[in-house]
Amino acid sequence: MRLFFLVFVLLLTTLSLPLRAGDEFCGVQNKAFSAGESITYKVFYTLAKVYVGAGEATFTTSLEQINGRTVYHVTGSGSTYGFYDNFFKVRDKYESFVDTATMQPLKFIRNVDEGGYKIYENITFNKVVNTAITTKGVFKVPSCVQDVISSIYYARNIDFSKMKVGDKIPFSLFLDNQLYEIYVRYLGKEIVKTKYGKFRAIKFKPLLIKGTIFQGGEKMTVWVTDDPNHLPIRVESPITVGSIIVDMIDFKNRRHPMTSLLDVN
Repeated sequence: MRLFFLVFVLLLTTLSLPLRAGDEFCGVQNKAFSAGESITYKVFYTLAKVYVGAGEATFTTSLEQINGRTVYHVTGSGSTYGFYDNFFKVRDKYESFVDTATMQPLKFIRNVDEGGYKIYENITFNKVVNTAITTKGVFKVPSCVQDVISSIYYARNIDFSKMKVGDKIPFSLFLDNQLYEIYVRYLGKEIVKTKYGKFRAIKFKPLLIKGTIFQGGEKMTVWVTDDPNHLPIRVESPITVGSIIVDMIDFKNRRHPMTSLLDVN
């Protein structure tokens, strides 16, 4: 997989907390965000403590209808800055259509162009028989399976107050015609300073699958706001050479006051 796609997976799947089918958290109600919300992130590459901005990703939500169901249409789009376009141009777009009643995805679209390497993926989730239908076939999936976009919005509605430091939270993710069983480890709360400002935050470490860029194990760290928005504000991870940081740099139309924000840069 390519670097910028891994940044998307880093930002999205590492915050995903939907538990396995049959757990009490399956089918939570949305209380964390509203249609019209927009969040923008900046991706930094670091080497020898030097931060270099490589690109941006923006996530937006709107209300639509699919087969008579009201859904959140969540779009995540990312691109490299002009300077990096000369070396490795990225134009990525991810879309998830999430049932507002259950917070489960009904459809997922991935349309990416990374250095000329193009992927188009269109997945329909049949929640009646628990299958994922793709151009490669029909795959059996758990009832609470998520895609890389829907997972973060589902996760923002988890009651973190029920967790203890060190708890592992497993989740199921369908991507690239495969089902992944992963977990994140809850690490408690702390103050974190980002490029946007200083926040009270909730902290996690996800289990990563070793690949060509990211190291395996619990090397990545993730922070979300310690308020009802549960807004992802920072992700840090070492990579093969150097490390990356993904920081929230702008947000609009939040559902709740950002009470976790202590100071703005």
